[in-house]
Amino acid sequence: MNILLWVLQVLAALLYGSSGVMKVFMFDKVSKDVPSFGALPRGAWTALGLLELVCTVGLILPAALHWLAAILLAVESLVFVGVHVKYRETGTIIMCVVLGLLMAFIAYGRLVLKPIS
Repeated sequence: MNILLWVLQVLAALLYGSSGVMKVFMFDKVSKDVPSFGALPRGAWTALGLLELVCTVGLILPAALHWLAAILLAVESLVFVGVHVKYRETGTIIMCVVLGLLMAFIAYGRLVLKPIS
């Protein structure tokens, strides 16, 4: 179980790290073609990107609170589901739900199944 959780944490860190970089440093370039980026002000997208970058570090550092980072990213996924429902972006909704469930599993795994001591 520990190996599975670490693999999922590293994969999630790569995904959320790239997403955070995109939101913070490449927002103008990527937001042109995605209507749902207009749902929130740019400052909110930047804040969400910074949250993703901080949580990325929290997912992979051994002394960090893996479960807290996973919970924050699961909640963020719920916010994104709401944003994408408004714009009827079905594929993105499914991806956000899957990522939210993955982050909830990591949080549960690190809190209950295999906490890091």
